[in-house]
Amino acid sequence: MLTYFIQRLVYVVPVSLGVSVFCFLLVHIAPGDPLTAVMPIDATAEQQAAMRAAYGFDKPLPVQFLVWLGNALTGDLGNSIATGRPVAGEVMRAVGNTLILAFAASLIGFSLGILFGFVAGYFKDTPVDRAVTALSITGVSVPNYWLGIVLVVIFSVTLGWLPSTGAGPGGSSAWKWDVEHLRFIILPAVTLSVVPMGIVARTVRALVGDILSQDFVTALAAKGMGRAGILRHVMRNVAPTTLSVVGLQLGYLLGGSILIETVFNWPGTGFLLSNAIFQRDLPLLQGTILVLALFFVFVNLLVDLVQPLVDPRIKRG
Repeated sequence: MLTYFIQRLVYVVPVSLGVSVFCFLLVHIAPGDPLTAVMPIDATAEQQAAMRAAYGFDKPLPVQFLVWLGNALTGDLGNSIATGRPVAGEVMRAVGNTLILAFAASLIGFSLGILFGFVAGYFKDTPVDRAVTALSITGVSVPNYWLGIVLVVIFSVTLGWLPSTGAGPGGSSAWKWDVEHLRFIILPAVTLSVVPMGIVARTVRALVGDILSQDFVTALAAKGMGRAGILRHVMRNVAPTTLSVVGLQLGYLLGGSILIETVFNWPGTGFLLSNAIFQRDLPLLQGTILVLALFFVFVNLLVDLVQPLVDPRIKRG
């Protein structure tokens, strides 16, 4: 098992390097000049050249990448073109808010998804199963940004029960774990949890239905094992695949919330990324994409390291 852990840790290095190359090149293939947003319209050629030199855009692309990667390894992601502030500070503040939203959404989505999937798989081909399947398909199919707008119309505009935008009273971005701030996270968390809930529910439903039809379950029942004991065996067999799916969906929650954060004006990485795209702020765009991509890589690494604890077959392998 030690070999398995070492292999997974070694794989992270080339994957992270590939992610950094992709993040760097992705923003450079977009049309337009990012400095036009901050340079005066009547800027002279000398002023334009000085601005390009200040941001390193006068160097060849491979040199720009090596300089950017070297600075990124030390925690320096450059300065924002739009604001002039360090990108690392901007991203870290936004990451904290995104983690809070992702935690709330995962708590809702994963718990309900596992519960609904287990119930549907246990009562396979019954009205309960069909109802859960319909709910799961709807959750995966409905655009979450549209669902967010609908929830705002219902619960904020019509009923006036919940706030529609921001992370705290008065548009504050400083999160606190109190009742007043929790009211602001309910709508975006519920909206963000719908897709992973549907995916996890369908996965667990298929796994439970398949495992219950296998011979070893029949043998356990024939030996006189009670329903609770059989369900424990089913859960142990369902856990490895479910953990993999949950890991992928957690990465989605961390990196795929750009539309939700924009709809609800939530001050996270998705909202920051949206602003960077519209402002053509290359350093901020690169830094945000890199942090989100590395989060996804390390979440999946964590899942790979935890899987042997729940799947004895990996230990034996």
